[in-house]
Amino acid sequence: MALDRSGKWWRGENVDDLADYLRHFAAGGYPVATVVESRCAGCDGRAFRVDLDEEEATRRTCLACGAVAFIGDSADYWDEAGHEPCACPCGGEEFAVAVGYALGADGEVRWVSVGLRCLDDGTLGVYADTKIDYLPSRHLLDQA
Repeated sequence: MALDRSGKWWRGENVDDLADYLRHFAAGGYPVATVVESRCAGCDGRAFRVDLDEEEATRRTCLACGAVAFIGDSADYWDEAGHEPCACPCGGEEFAVAVGYALGADGEVRWVSVGLRCLDDGTLGVYADTKIDYLPSRHLLDQA
């Protein structure tokens, strides 16, 4: 299935649709060069609950094994007291996650966009997008 753009919210069936959505979104006007699917390091799970804080630091919890991981450099900025769970417009709180990376000419990460696909109805969204203003930053490519 290609992206379904027919309604108010775009929908997709798989990580490829989510990757296409992230490429179209192009946070900050920067084209997304690389999209990486989030996978649990413990069990290879691909379904998560996702929390954001006010600064868009992002933490995911694997639905299969409960392992918690931060996306990108979020652990450095996480506010334990000020975070909330992500929710789809349908009310769903379980997601497939992919991270889009915009790269500079030097190959360093310039922008990180966290895309979610609701596992209830397939709605796609970018829930966090963060400008990266430090170098080196290529290590972020391994932190989806």
